[in-house]
Amino acid sequence: MNYAEFLEAVGKRAGMPAAEAAKFVGATLTTLSEGVSGGEARHLATQVPEELRGYLHKDVDFAERLDLVEFLNEVGVRAGTDDERPVEGVRAVLTTLREAVSPEDLESLESELPKDIRQLLHPVARGVGP
Repeated sequence: MNYAEFLEAVGKRAGMPAAEAAKFVGATLTTLSEGVSGGEARHLATQVPEELRGYLHKDVDFAERLDLVEFLNEVGVRAGTDDERPVEGVRAVLTTLREAVSPEDLESLESELPKDIRQLLHPVARGVGP
């Protein structure tokens, strides 16, 4: 998946224009990198389009533990929004990231994330009954 495809997928999933999607991609990946080890962040950086690798740059191995509310607030601040957009934006970025990395890399990433944040990696089916 290239950069344009990544942004298009995020924008489509979150229902936002490409410029807004780009802000959420950067904010989400930066915040995500803070919540995983340096090794995991560096490894993820090798799996995403080159234009996104800088967001996953991390010089330390320390992982900051954020709960879901803190994670979403941090993304919202970085993306420059204070409404309900962080939830949809983060879910769109993480769902797209899930598609961009191998199953093994996804499993490794999930093992380092708190359960409430890990759930955002999986899309929610929105349907009505069977």
